Amino acid sequence: MLFPSNAAPRRRGALASMVISSLILLGAGLALASCSPKEPQVLQIWTYDSFVSEWGPGSSLSKLFEDKSGIKVNFVSKGDGGALLAALISAGKEAEADLVVGLDNNSMAKALDTGLFASVKLANKEKIRPDLLIDPSLRLVPYDFGDFAIIWDSESGVRAPASLEDLTDPYYAKRLIIMDPRSSTPGLGLLAWTQAVYGQEWKEYWRRLRPSVLTMTPGWDTGYGIFTKGEAPLVLSYSTSPAYHKAYEDSERYKALVFAEGHAAQIELAGVLAASKRKKEAEKFLDFLISAEAQALLPETQWMYPANVETVLPESFSVVPQDIRTIPAEIADPDGDPELAAEILTSAAG
Repeated sequence: MLFPSNAAPRRRGALASMVISSLILLGAGLALASCSPKEPQVLQIWTYDSFVSEWGPGSSLSKLFEDKSGIKVNFVSKGDGGALLAALISAGKEAEADLVVGLDNNSMAKALDTGLFASVKLANKEKIRPDLLIDPSLRLVPYDFGDFAIIWDSESGVRAPASLEDLTDPYYAKRLIIMDPRSSTPGLGLLAWTQAVYGQEWKEYWRRLRPSVLTMTPGWDTGYGIFTKGEAPLVLSYSTSPAYHKAYEDSERYKALVFAEGHAAQIELAGVLAASKRKKEAEKFLDFLISAEAQALLPETQWMYPANVETVLPESFSVVPQDIRTIPAEIADPDGDPELAAEILTSAAG
């Protein structure tokens, strides 16, 4: 079909108008998109089970931080503290996390050796107890601490042991719950504690301890739950654990035992991952975690002592023993000793 001679210019003009209109609409769309609210930043934080449990501090901390900063937080549990480190090492630089909360002094060297953590600058650094700053590079920052202790059910009818050595008495056969040193920071803490007291003889101590152990659980949550159900009168935990029962049950049934040889301490640590694409926001959260406002939440959610020197302890901590002596303790061989300790407890040959 032939068009009239004057139809071609009209057609070209119509096409040009259509192109111009499309460009105007596209520009308007882009302008609107640029003016629309940005997607909120969401920090991914790897941690351990009890931190994000219904009684843990995770939900309160995330709400408070979002209210203050506008930054959302998503906590991801990786099991107990030992499992958390294992997951991080396995993922390496591909870890889908910006921060890690829940490592400790006994796992610090292994964590830092990965090279996965970045040094940070913190406005609240001066408020941290100086003796807790065990990583001068500030790749791992303390947020709470406490002493490992054996918790005794005073209504069990079983007499309380007075030392680590007492725990090996046949009287305590199948009456103690501990945690696996390969997957649990309390389990690793018990290993450090016994190494501090027994030195090179720690392996023989664990062999003598084995008959007293009812079970070795993967994490603290499971072990302490079995204990409070009455399945054993003794459990590995912290000297601060009785504060929980005082606050929520108004009970002093469960006692932290003070051992003459002293107790090993745990310092819990958090760090920003160097591979994070939100390091600035992650550093803000870490600084918030050691602020007075956030630290005030920890004693009655973490049931540990806060790292911030300005934090006032709640009344529930009045039942925590004040005469516990903390002794220097560390794992002699971070790679092999947890495996060997677990093997001793699970081996039929002892």
